[in-house]
Amino acid sequence: MVCTAIWPCHSLGSTSVNMSEKKSAIVIGAGVGGVSTAARLAKAGFNVTVVEKNNFSGGRCSLIHHEGWRFDQGPSLLLLPDLFRETFHDLDTTLEAEHVILKKCDPNYNIWFGDGESFKLSTDLATMKTEIERWEGKDGFKRYMDFLKEAHDHYELSVSHVLMRNFTDILSMLRTSFLRHLPALHAFESIYGRSAKYFFTERLRRVFTFGSMYMGMSPFDAPGTYSLLQYTELAEGIWYPVGGFNKVIQALVAIGQRLGVNYRFSTPVSKILLSSDGARATGVLLSSGETLTADVVINNSDLVYAYQKLLPETPYAHSLAQRPTSCSSISFYWALNRKVPELSAHNIFLADEYRESFDNIFKKHLIPNEPSFYVNVPSRVDPTAAPEGKDSLVILVPVGHLLEPSETNVPQSNGLTNGVNGHSDPTKLTNSKDASGLPPTTTQDFPKMLSLARGTIIRTISSRIGVDIGPLISHEITNDPFTWREKFNLDRGAILGLSHSFFNVLSFRPATRARKGGVLDGKFEFLAPTLKGVFGNELGKNVTSGIQRVGELMAPGDNIQDLYFVGASTHPGTGVPICLAGGKLVAEQVLEDRGLPVPWKRAFVESRDRMEGRMGKTGRKIDEKLGKWPVGWGQAFFLALVVLIGWLFGVLNLVIDT
Repeated sequence: MVCTAIWPCHSLGSTSVNMSEKKSAIVIGAGVGGVSTAARLAKAGFNVTVVEKNNFSGGRCSLIHHEGWRFDQGPSLLLLPDLFRETFHDLDTTLEAEHVILKKCDPNYNIWFGDGESFKLSTDLATMKTEIERWEGKDGFKRYMDFLKEAHDHYELSVSHVLMRNFTDILSMLRTSFLRHLPALHAFESIYGRSAKYFFTERLRRVFTFGSMYMGMSPFDAPGTYSLLQYTELAEGIWYPVGGFNKVIQALVAIGQRLGVNYRFSTPVSKILLSSDGARATGVLLSSGETLTADVVINNSDLVYAYQKLLPETPYAHSLAQRPTSCSSISFYWALNRKVPELSAHNIFLADEYRESFDNIFKKHLIPNEPSFYVNVPSRVDPTAAPEGKDSLVILVPVGHLLEPSETNVPQSNGLTNGVNGHSDPTKLTNSKDASGLPPTTTQDFPKMLSLARGTIIRTISSRIGVDIGPLISHEITNDPFTWREKFNLDRGAILGLSHSFFNVLSFRPATRARKGGVLDGKFEFLAPTLKGVFGNELGKNVTSGIQRVGELMAPGDNIQDLYFVGASTHPGTGVPICLAGGKLVAEQVLEDRGLPVPWKRAFVESRDRMEGRMGKTGRKIDEKLGKWPVGWGQAFFLALVVLIGWLFGVLNLVIDT
């Protein structure tokens, strides 16, 4: 039995099902969403097979090793720990029982500015009071607490009414429980705009908005709702699994295998098989020519890739490639020949030209001349990440996603090198504008961007921390948008899936049930040339995309039965804990669509009730009063009005920006 003060006791093992009645499921992809969904369905009595193109689990949440140095290939900080604990609890175990040890990082980050100043972000209020009052004065800490309260509200409402609920169609957005809280989520204001109401200095506004990059968005475009990320960092802290983030994935794989999940690695899928009328999924065709059949298929590969490469061509599949997507990255994995104690576990180096750097990424799809970037030192919190007396460094530089998929001119960027790309001494930089000795990039020349990024990073780190970092690099591995696409089939090399702007979340986001097609799919693309002429290329594209989203939502058409999606580009969105929540939602959907019991439903309801119970006495009274709001055209009108205002607000902001 697994019993805690938080969750009720229930017995171990999968749900008792007659073997002759067992359903079968195929999961495409062993990313976090795939392995968690597989384990849940196995617990519910399904025969589950997971097919994965690579020879390892985790997808982007995987590890890179070299001669005693270990690097997290993608995610490196663990947020929302309760969602991890809940997942393991639902599977009748705990993180501790599966030998997943979480270490808290203190400070959360060390943030470095161009003028030599730094700022420590911490869960310790005394530390934060000292840091904030240094820049914002005596009343600055009170404003910080007000900011934290708003971020807490965003967190509670988002977890209760978004992460724990599925949005399958337009009616999902008409739920009273969601609509009455929509204004409080500040979905139509940017996270930067919200922070400006609490912090008066540009320095602090940057400190509390760079986190939008977790969603692959600029803080000047990301909805204010996403300050919830700052709340979970500042209230719950940042954690790191000993042995690397992939330890969590390995534990979920092991749990699934105990429940009977069959994993087949190095097994790419070439096609999702459908019935003769295209109405339902029947299995998958492997690249080897082998056919696997199942009652249910769950796709955890990149959603846009699956619609375009694994399913028949449709206007909807084409429209997905036109949607705004998240950024990509150039990531460096450096093996250092000694420790650099000046760096903490998590470091942010902010560009002086903060807004301009984001515009270069998200509007021009390039790399800024002076980018903001993230440096992770896993060996600072987990000594096993590097040989004794040495450090492992992971540097993530956000860059624009690929504009046009191409199989040509792919740089050799995923191999180990001494130095970088033939540069004999990359630490000797000229005084040119971009610090790399190269002229600024104006096209997507990623070999050139990689050299620019490396030179700028070495110069920036060295000047701000006072340590010449270049000569310490003994080995290097790199990933860029091309390698992200090739390794993990990521559409446009976007590392965080589709964008999380308002018209790409909730019911506007591709649903967890596969879409066959609707009568309005692709019907508004004719507007693109005109709108691009009026608003400019990027804004015109986004306006067209928003109109198309509304059309698809109003005329959804049929679903492909027995085919589901889990992962970054479907609901609820990107990030490891968010994909865990998505795995729970899609597993419940599979079971409920078949009238089967959901073995963890009680835990779900009780955890949701705990979340709603935190609103306080006054909050519950208001909630109860609004709960009497009549269901029907009132909500539909309210939602339409809110969407229209939000759309116009976003267009106005973009026009002003351009």
